[in-house]
Amino acid sequence: MSYIAGFLQFIIGYHLVFPIILFVFYRLSRKPALTFAVAKENDYAIIVTAYEETHSLPAVVNSLLALDYRNYLIYVVADKCDISNLHFNSEKVVLLRPEEALSGNTRSHFYAISHFKRAHTYLTIIDSDNLAHPSYLKEIDVYFNAGFKAVQGVREAKNLDTTYACLDAARDIYYHFYDGKVLFNAGSSATLAGSGMAFTTELYKECLGSRDVSGAGFDKVLQAEIVGRGLRIAFAEKAIVFDEKTSHADQLVNQRSRWINTWFKYFSFGFSMIFKGIRNFDRNQFLFGAVLLRPPLFIFLVLSVICLVLTAWFAPMVALVWLIGLMAFVGGFGLALRNSDTNEQIYKSLVNIPKFMFLQIISLFNAHRANSRSVATKHYHVEITKSEVK
Repeated sequence: MSYIAGFLQFIIGYHLVFPIILFVFYRLSRKPALTFAVAKENDYAIIVTAYEETHSLPAVVNSLLALDYRNYLIYVVADKCDISNLHFNSEKVVLLRPEEALSGNTRSHFYAISHFKRAHTYLTIIDSDNLAHPSYLKEIDVYFNAGFKAVQGVREAKNLDTTYACLDAARDIYYHFYDGKVLFNAGSSATLAGSGMAFTTELYKECLGSRDVSGAGFDKVLQAEIVGRGLRIAFAEKAIVFDEKTSHADQLVNQRSRWINTWFKYFSFGFSMIFKGIRNFDRNQFLFGAVLLRPPLFIFLVLSVICLVLTAWFAPMVALVWLIGLMAFVGGFGLALRNSDTNEQIYKSLVNIPKFMFLQIISLFNAHRANSRSVATKHYHVEITKSEVK
Protein backbone atom coordinates (compact mmCIF):
# COMPACT_ATOMS: atom_id res chain seq x y z
CA MET A 1 0.00 0.00 0.00
CA SER A 2 2.85 2.37 0.78
CA TYR A 3 4.22 1.92 -2.76
CA ILE A 4 0.81 2.64 -4.26
CA ALA A 5 0.42 5.72 -2.07
CA GLY A 6 3.88 6.91 -3.07
CA PHE A 7 3.14 6.40 -6.76
CA LEU A 8 -0.14 8.30 -6.52
CA GLN A 9 1.58 11.16 -4.71
CA PHE A 10 4.23 11.28 -7.42
CA ILE A 11 1.55 11.39 -10.16
CA ILE A 12 -0.10 14.34 -8.42
CA GLY A 13 3.02 16.14 -7.25
CA TYR A 14 5.02 16.16 -10.46
CA HIS A 15 2.48 18.58 -11.97
CA LEU A 16 3.58 21.14 -9.38
CA VAL A 17 7.17 21.21 -10.61
CA PHE A 18 6.64 20.32 -14.30
CA PRO A 19 6.31 23.99 -15.36
CA ILE A 20 9.71 24.75 -13.81
CA ILE A 21 11.24 21.71 -15.55
CA LEU A 22 9.70 22.87 -18.83
CA PHE A 23 11.08 26.37 -18.25
CA VAL A 24 14.59 24.91 -17.83
CA PHE A 25 14.17 23.07 -21.17
CA TYR A 26 13.07 26.37 -22.69
CA ARG A 27 16.10 28.25 -21.36
CA LEU A 28 18.51 25.57 -22.55
CA SER A 29 16.94 24.99 -25.97
CA ARG A 30 18.00 26.83 -29.09
CA LYS A 31 15.16 29.06 -30.23
CA PRO A 32 13.68 28.26 -33.67
CA ALA A 33 15.09 30.33 -36.52
CA LEU A 34 12.31 32.07 -38.47
CA THR A 35 12.49 33.71 -41.86
CA PHE A 36 11.35 37.25 -41.15
CA ALA A 37 12.49 38.62 -44.52
CA VAL A 38 9.58 37.11 -46.46
CA ALA A 39 6.83 39.70 -46.92
CA LYS A 40 4.32 37.69 -48.97
CA GLU A 41 0.62 38.10 -48.26
CA ASN A 42 -1.18 34.75 -48.18
CA ASP A 43 -4.85 34.06 -48.89
CA TYR A 44 -6.90 33.59 -45.71
CA ALA A 45 -10.40 32.49 -44.87
CA ILE A 46 -11.40 33.93 -41.50
CA ILE A 47 -14.12 31.75 -39.98
CA VAL A 48 -16.27 33.34 -37.26
CA THR A 49 -18.78 31.04 -35.57
CA ALA A 50 -21.78 32.10 -33.53
CA TYR A 51 -24.41 29.97 -31.81
CA GLU A 52 -27.79 31.47 -30.85
CA GLU A 53 -26.27 34.89 -30.02
CA THR A 54 -25.41 37.56 -32.60
CA HIS A 55 -25.01 40.76 -30.57
CA SER A 56 -21.20 40.55 -30.57
CA LEU A 57 -20.85 39.81 -34.30
CA PRO A 58 -20.77 43.42 -35.57
CA ALA A 59 -17.83 44.23 -33.29
CA VAL A 60 -15.74 41.20 -34.27
CA VAL A 61 -16.45 41.71 -37.99
CA ASN A 62 -15.54 45.40 -37.75
CA SER A 63 -12.24 44.49 -36.07
CA LEU A 64 -11.51 41.99 -38.86
CA LEU A 65 -12.33 44.53 -41.57
CA ALA A 66 -9.78 46.83 -39.90
CA LEU A 67 -6.94 44.30 -40.26
CA ASP A 68 -3.72 45.63 -41.76
CA TYR A 69 -4.04 43.05 -44.54
CA ARG A 70 -5.76 42.75 -47.91
CA ASN A 71 -6.00 39.13 -49.04
CA TYR A 72 -8.78 37.55 -46.96
CA LEU A 73 -12.51 36.89 -46.76
CA ILE A 74 -14.61 36.63 -43.60
CA TYR A 75 -17.11 33.78 -43.28
CA VAL A 76 -19.65 34.31 -40.50
CA VAL A 77 -21.53 31.12 -39.63
CA ALA A 78 -24.62 32.14 -37.64
CA ASP A 79 -25.84 28.79 -36.34
CA LYS A 80 -29.39 28.78 -34.92
CA CYS A 81 -29.36 32.59 -35.01
CA ASP A 82 -31.78 35.32 -36.01
CA ILE A 83 -29.82 37.24 -38.67
CA SER A 84 -32.56 39.66 -39.68
CA ASN A 85 -30.72 42.57 -38.07
CA LEU A 86 -27.24 41.61 -39.33
CA HIS A 87 -26.03 43.73 -42.23
CA PHE A 88 -22.38 43.87 -43.31
CA ASN A 89 -21.65 46.38 -46.05
CA SER A 90 -18.46 44.79 -47.30
CA GLU A 91 -17.68 42.34 -50.09
CA LYS A 92 -15.18 40.74 -47.72
CA VAL A 93 -17.96 39.39 -45.47
CA VAL A 94 -19.92 36.24 -46.33
CA LEU A 95 -22.85 35.72 -43.94
CA LEU A 96 -23.99 32.09 -43.70
CA ARG A 97 -27.07 30.84 -41.89
CA PRO A 98 -27.43 27.01 -41.97
CA GLU A 99 -30.98 25.83 -42.59
CA GLU A 100 -30.68 23.25 -39.80
CA ALA A 101 -28.90 23.74 -36.50
CA LEU A 102 -25.33 22.42 -36.61
CA SER A 103 -24.65 22.69 -32.86
CA GLY A 104 -20.93 22.07 -33.17
CA ASN A 105 -17.74 24.00 -33.86
CA THR A 106 -16.31 21.68 -36.48
CA ARG A 107 -19.66 21.41 -38.24
CA SER A 108 -19.75 25.20 -38.49
CA HIS A 109 -16.16 25.30 -39.72
CA PHE A 110 -16.81 22.75 -42.46
CA TYR A 111 -20.05 24.49 -43.38
CA ALA A 112 -17.95 27.59 -44.02
CA ILE A 113 -15.34 25.59 -45.94
CA SER A 114 -18.05 24.16 -48.19
CA HIS A 115 -19.12 27.73 -48.99
CA PHE A 116 -15.65 29.17 -49.68
CA LYS A 117 -15.73 31.70 -52.51
CA ARG A 118 -12.25 30.62 -53.57
CA ALA A 119 -9.66 28.02 -52.59
CA HIS A 120 -8.06 29.77 -49.60
CA THR A 121 -4.59 28.52 -48.70
CA TYR A 122 -5.05 29.18 -44.99
CA LEU A 123 -7.93 29.45 -42.58
CA THR A 124 -8.05 31.04 -39.16
CA ILE A 125 -10.73 30.54 -36.51
CA ILE A 126 -12.12 33.43 -34.50
CA ASP A 127 -14.83 33.29 -31.82
CA SER A 128 -17.86 35.57 -31.99
CA ASP A 129 -16.76 37.33 -28.79
CA ASN A 130 -13.21 38.00 -30.01
CA LEU A 131 -11.66 41.15 -31.44
CA ALA A 132 -8.60 40.94 -33.66
CA HIS A 133 -5.52 43.14 -33.38
CA PRO A 134 -4.86 44.93 -36.71
CA SER A 135 -1.56 43.06 -37.22
CA TYR A 136 -3.03 39.60 -36.42
CA LEU A 137 -2.70 38.09 -39.92
CA LYS A 138 0.72 39.66 -40.52
CA GLU A 139 2.05 38.04 -37.35
CA ILE A 140 0.53 34.68 -38.32
CA ASP A 141 2.16 35.02 -41.74
CA VAL A 142 5.63 35.04 -40.19
CA TYR A 143 5.21 31.43 -39.08
CA PHE A 144 3.47 30.16 -42.21
CA ASN A 145 6.19 31.73 -44.34
CA ALA A 146 8.75 29.98 -42.12
CA GLY A 147 7.22 26.60 -43.04
CA PHE A 148 4.79 25.85 -40.21
CA LYS A 149 1.33 24.50 -41.06
CA ALA A 150 -0.41 25.30 -37.78
CA VAL A 151 -0.13 28.43 -35.62
CA GLN A 152 -1.65 29.47 -32.29
CA GLY A 153 -1.83 33.13 -31.39
CA VAL A 154 -2.48 34.82 -28.03
CA ARG A 155 -5.93 35.43 -26.55
CA GLU A 156 -5.61 38.54 -24.40
CA ALA A 157 -8.39 39.73 -22.12
CA LYS A 158 -10.67 42.38 -23.57
CA ASN A 159 -12.52 42.81 -20.27
CA LEU A 160 -11.20 42.97 -16.71
CA ASP A 161 -14.47 44.26 -15.29
CA THR A 162 -14.85 41.74 -12.45
CA THR A 163 -12.68 39.66 -10.16
CA TYR A 164 -13.69 36.53 -12.08
CA ALA A 165 -12.59 38.09 -15.37
CA CYS A 166 -9.22 39.06 -13.86
CA LEU A 167 -8.62 35.57 -12.49
CA ASP A 168 -9.69 34.03 -15.79
CA ALA A 169 -7.15 36.29 -17.50
CA ALA A 170 -4.44 35.24 -15.00
CA ARG A 171 -5.13 31.60 -15.85
CA ASP A 172 -4.83 32.37 -19.56
CA ILE A 173 -1.51 34.16 -19.02
CA TYR A 174 -0.18 31.08 -17.23
CA TYR A 175 -1.23 28.77 -20.07
CA HIS A 176 -0.01 31.11 -22.81
CA PHE A 177 3.38 31.28 -21.14
CA TYR A 178 3.95 27.58 -20.38
CA ASP A 179 1.72 25.83 -22.94
CA GLY A 180 2.55 28.37 -25.63
CA LYS A 181 5.81 30.26 -25.48
CA VAL A 182 7.82 27.92 -23.23
CA LEU A 183 6.54 24.65 -24.72
CA PHE A 184 7.09 25.78 -28.31
CA ASN A 185 10.56 27.17 -27.66
CA ALA A 186 11.49 24.00 -25.77
CA GLY A 187 11.10 22.12 -29.05
CA SER A 188 7.48 21.02 -28.79
CA SER A 189 4.17 22.55 -29.90
CA ALA A 190 1.88 25.19 -28.51
CA THR A 191 -1.46 23.82 -27.32
CA LEU A 192 -4.52 25.05 -29.20
CA ALA A 193 -6.88 27.46 -27.46
CA GLY A 194 -10.07 27.14 -29.53
CA SER A 195 -9.70 30.47 -31.35
CA GLY A 196 -6.93 32.79 -32.49
CA MET A 197 -5.44 29.83 -34.33
CA ALA A 198 -4.67 29.21 -38.01
CA PHE A 199 -3.90 26.25 -40.27
CA THR A 200 -3.36 25.39 -43.86
CA THR A 201 -6.81 24.58 -45.17
CA GLU A 202 -5.62 21.17 -46.36
CA LEU A 203 -4.24 20.23 -42.94
CA TYR A 204 -7.46 21.18 -41.18
CA LYS A 205 -9.50 19.10 -43.64
CA GLU A 206 -7.12 16.14 -43.31
CA CYS A 207 -7.27 16.20 -39.50
CA LEU A 208 -11.00 16.66 -38.93
CA GLY A 209 -12.70 16.03 -42.27
CA SER A 210 -13.62 12.45 -41.38
CA ARG A 211 -14.44 13.12 -37.71
CA ASP A 212 -17.64 14.58 -36.28
CA VAL A 213 -16.44 15.99 -32.97
CA SER A 214 -19.50 16.70 -30.83
CA GLY A 215 -19.60 19.01 -27.84
CA ALA A 216 -16.58 21.00 -26.72
CA GLY A 217 -13.02 19.88 -27.33
CA PHE A 218 -12.51 19.96 -31.09
CA ASP A 219 -9.21 21.76 -30.45
CA LYS A 220 -8.03 18.83 -28.30
CA VAL A 221 -8.70 16.37 -31.12
CA LEU A 222 -7.17 18.71 -33.69
CA GLN A 223 -3.91 19.28 -31.79
CA ALA A 224 -3.48 15.54 -31.19
CA GLU A 225 -3.98 14.89 -34.91
CA ILE A 226 -1.44 17.56 -35.89
CA VAL A 227 1.31 16.60 -33.44
CA GLY A 228 0.63 12.91 -34.07
CA ARG A 229 1.54 13.57 -37.72
CA GLY A 230 4.97 14.77 -36.61
CA LEU A 231 4.15 18.45 -37.16
CA ARG A 232 4.68 21.31 -34.73
CA ILE A 233 2.15 23.96 -33.78
CA ALA A 234 3.92 27.32 -33.71
CA PHE A 235 3.24 29.93 -31.05
CA ALA A 236 2.85 33.47 -32.41
CA GLU A 237 3.03 35.65 -29.31
CA LYS A 238 2.39 38.86 -31.28
CA ALA A 239 -0.68 37.51 -33.12
CA ILE A 240 -3.30 38.80 -30.70
CA VAL A 241 -7.04 38.39 -30.45
CA PHE A 242 -8.91 39.95 -27.56
CA ASP A 243 -11.11 37.39 -25.85
CA GLU A 244 -14.04 37.90 -23.48
CA LYS A 245 -13.28 36.54 -20.03
CA THR A 246 -15.91 35.05 -17.75
CA SER A 247 -17.33 37.77 -15.54
CA HIS A 248 -20.22 35.99 -13.75
CA ALA A 249 -20.20 33.01 -11.40
CA ASP A 250 -22.84 31.02 -13.33
CA GLN A 251 -21.01 31.74 -16.59
CA LEU A 252 -17.79 30.45 -15.02
CA VAL A 253 -19.40 27.25 -13.69
CA ASN A 254 -21.03 26.39 -17.02
CA GLN A 255 -17.88 27.07 -19.01
CA ARG A 256 -15.55 25.19 -16.67
CA SER A 257 -17.95 22.24 -16.48
CA ARG A 258 -17.57 21.81 -20.24
CA TRP A 259 -13.79 22.24 -20.09
CA ILE A 260 -13.40 19.70 -17.28
CA ASN A 261 -15.64 17.27 -19.14
CA THR A 262 -13.42 17.77 -22.20
CA TRP A 263 -10.24 17.02 -20.25
CA PHE A 264 -11.62 13.73 -18.90
CA LYS A 265 -12.81 12.86 -22.41
CA TYR A 266 -9.50 13.47 -24.17
CA PHE A 267 -6.64 13.34 -21.63
CA SER A 268 -5.79 9.78 -22.74
CA PHE A 269 -4.37 11.30 -25.93
CA GLY A 270 -1.37 12.14 -23.74
CA PHE A 271 -0.42 8.48 -23.24
CA SER A 272 -0.42 7.68 -26.95
CA MET A 273 1.52 10.87 -27.68
CA ILE A 274 4.20 10.02 -25.11
CA PHE A 275 4.56 6.52 -26.53
CA LYS A 276 4.85 7.98 -30.04
CA GLY A 277 7.50 10.37 -28.81
CA ILE A 278 9.52 7.54 -27.25
CA ARG A 279 9.14 5.33 -30.32
CA ASN A 280 10.06 8.12 -32.75
CA PHE A 281 12.66 9.83 -30.52
CA ASP A 282 10.52 12.93 -31.00
CA ARG A 283 10.83 15.64 -28.34
CA ASN A 284 7.80 17.44 -29.77
CA GLN A 285 5.47 14.49 -29.25
CA PHE A 286 6.93 13.44 -25.87
CA LEU A 287 6.68 16.87 -24.22
CA PHE A 288 3.30 17.54 -25.78
CA GLY A 289 1.98 14.24 -24.42
CA ALA A 290 3.18 15.12 -20.93
CA VAL A 291 1.26 18.40 -21.10
CA LEU A 292 -1.92 16.67 -22.32
CA LEU A 293 -1.92 14.45 -19.21
CA ARG A 294 -1.98 17.44 -16.87
CA PRO A 295 -5.42 17.94 -15.27
CA PRO A 296 -6.95 21.41 -14.82
CA LEU A 297 -4.90 23.45 -12.36
CA PHE A 298 -7.41 23.47 -9.52
CA ILE A 299 -7.67 19.65 -9.49
CA PHE A 300 -4.02 18.89 -8.81
CA LEU A 301 -3.71 21.90 -6.51
CA VAL A 302 -6.60 20.71 -4.34
CA LEU A 303 -5.21 17.17 -4.33
CA SER A 304 -1.75 18.50 -3.42
CA VAL A 305 -3.12 20.45 -0.45
CA ILE A 306 -5.00 17.33 0.73
CA CYS A 307 -1.76 15.32 0.50
CA LEU A 308 0.08 18.03 2.44
CA VAL A 309 -2.50 17.97 5.26
CA LEU A 310 -2.62 14.16 5.47
CA THR A 311 1.15 13.65 5.43
CA ALA A 312 1.63 16.39 8.04
CA TRP A 313 0.15 13.94 10.58
CA PHE A 314 1.97 10.77 9.53
CA ALA A 315 5.11 11.79 7.64
CA PRO A 316 6.28 15.36 8.35
CA MET A 317 9.27 15.08 5.99
CA VAL A 318 6.97 14.10 3.14
CA ALA A 319 4.73 17.02 4.05
CA LEU A 320 7.79 19.29 3.75
CA VAL A 321 8.33 17.99 0.20
CA TRP A 322 4.69 18.80 -0.60
CA LEU A 323 5.13 22.29 0.82
CA ILE A 324 8.22 22.86 -1.33
CA GLY A 325 6.32 21.57 -4.37
CA LEU A 326 3.43 23.97 -3.74
CA MET A 327 5.87 26.83 -3.29
CA ALA A 328 7.54 25.87 -6.57
CA PHE A 329 4.17 26.01 -8.32
CA VAL A 330 3.37 29.43 -6.84
CA GLY A 331 6.81 30.63 -7.93
CA GLY A 332 6.22 29.24 -11.42
CA PHE A 333 2.84 30.98 -11.62
CA GLY A 334 4.44 34.26 -10.58
CA LEU A 335 7.18 33.71 -13.16
CA ALA A 336 4.53 33.47 -15.89
CA LEU A 337 2.85 36.69 -14.76
CA ARG A 338 6.14 38.57 -14.45
CA ASN A 339 7.29 37.46 -17.91
CA SER A 340 4.03 38.64 -19.48
CA ASP A 341 2.34 42.02 -19.84
CA THR A 342 0.14 41.56 -16.78
CA ASN A 343 -2.34 44.26 -15.79
CA GLU A 344 -2.17 45.51 -12.20
CA GLN A 345 -5.86 44.59 -11.72
CA ILE A 346 -4.95 40.95 -12.29
CA TYR A 347 -2.35 41.01 -9.50
CA LYS A 348 -4.92 42.55 -7.14
CA SER A 349 -7.44 39.83 -7.96
CA LEU A 350 -5.14 36.97 -6.91
CA VAL A 351 -6.31 37.14 -3.29
CA ASN A 352 -9.64 35.75 -4.54
CA ILE A 353 -8.13 32.56 -5.97
CA PRO A 354 -9.77 30.37 -3.24
CA LYS A 355 -13.24 31.58 -4.29
CA PHE A 356 -12.32 30.99 -7.95
CA MET A 357 -11.18 27.45 -7.14
CA PHE A 358 -14.35 26.76 -5.13
CA LEU A 359 -16.49 27.60 -8.16
CA GLN A 360 -14.38 25.24 -10.25
CA ILE A 361 -14.96 22.47 -7.70
CA ILE A 362 -18.68 23.07 -8.25
CA SER A 363 -17.97 22.83 -11.97
CA LEU A 364 -16.27 19.47 -11.42
CA PHE A 365 -19.47 18.01 -9.96
CA ASN A 366 -21.43 19.34 -12.93
CA ALA A 367 -18.94 18.10 -15.52
CA HIS A 368 -20.78 14.83 -16.24
CA ARG A 369 -23.75 16.77 -17.61
CA ALA A 370 -21.78 19.72 -18.99
CA ASN A 371 -22.93 19.52 -22.59
CA SER A 372 -26.60 19.33 -21.58
CA ARG A 373 -26.26 22.50 -19.46
CA SER A 374 -25.22 24.65 -22.43
CA VAL A 375 -23.39 24.25 -25.70
CA ALA A 376 -22.04 27.79 -25.72
CA THR A 377 -20.83 30.33 -23.19
CA LYS A 378 -23.29 33.16 -22.65
CA HIS A 379 -21.71 36.59 -23.14
CA TYR A 380 -22.42 39.51 -20.85
CA HIS A 381 -19.62 41.98 -21.58
CA VAL A 382 -20.52 45.19 -23.39
CA GLU A 383 -18.66 45.21 -26.70
CA ILE A 384 -15.90 47.71 -27.37
CA THR A 385 -15.48 49.19 -30.80
CA LYS A 386 -12.73 48.57 -33.32
CA SER A 387 -11.25 52.00 -32.59
CA GLU A 388 -10.42 50.79 -29.07
CA VAL A 389 -8.38 47.81 -30.34
CA LYS A 390 -4.75 48.90 -30.23
